[in-house]
Amino acid sequence: MAVLRVRHCRALLYCRRVPARCPACGGDLRGAGLAAAPVRLHCPFRHGHGQPRAFLIRPTRGTFLDGYDGHCDLHVGITNSQGVVYNYDQEGVHRDGSGWEQCISVPLVQPHMWELLQQWDKLLEEFSLEEAWLPHRYEEQQHNCYTFGLAFINRVRQGRGGAALSKAEFTESFLLARTREASRYLGLQQQLAHRDVYIVPLAEQEQDSVAGNHSLLLE
Repeated sequence: MAVLRVRHCRALLYCRRVPARCPACGGDLRGAGLAAAPVRLHCPFRHGHGQPRAFLIRPTRGTFLDGYDGHCDLHVGITNSQGVVYNYDQEGVHRDGSGWEQCISVPLVQPHMWELLQQWDKLLEEFSLEEAWLPHRYEEQQHNCYTFGLAFINRVRQGRGGAALSKAEFTESFLLARTREASRYLGLQQQLAHRDVYIVPLAEQEQDSVAGNHSLLLE
C-alpha cells in the first residue's frame, strides 16, 4: 500500500490513510487546506524486467518490501533491451526472465544514443561469454556480481572513449542517492507496520535527495 505524507503543525505525518484529525495537535485535517493535502511518496523500487539497459539491485533472497532487514546480501545485474537480467554468481552467468520484480534501477543509456541502443544486446551477450565469467572464476569478495556489472559498464564506456570508473566512483556517483532514498522508504514502511501515523518534526526531517537521471555511459 502507498505511503502518504501530510504536512501539518510543523510536522510531517506519514500514513497509509489520512486521519480525520492531526495526531500531533488534534487539528482538523479535512479543513486544513491545500498546504496539508496528502502527497503520495515516490516508491524507489521498479519492476526490473521492465527496465531495459539498466543496472539493477535486489536482495539476494526475498524482496525489499517483504522482510528485507538492511543487512542481508544484495545482488546486481544488467538488463538487455528486453528486460532479461544478466547476472553472475558461483554458477556462472544467468539470464533471468523473472525474479527481479522489485529492484533499485539505474538507467545506463539515454534515448538519443541510437547506435549503442542497437548494439547493447550483442555487446552484453558477447561479454557474458568471456572466460572471466566462468563459474570457477567466481570469488565472493573480489570477483562477484558487482564485478561483472561494473566491468561491463566500463567496457562500454571505454569503447566510447570514456574513462573507466572505480567501484567507489560508481557507487558514490550513481548508487548512493538511490540507495539512501530506498533506505528512507523502507524505514517508513517499517514504522507504519506498527502504527497508523508516523510523526516527524520538521526540524528533524532530512531534505529529500533526488537521484539523478544521468547516463553512466555518456561522456
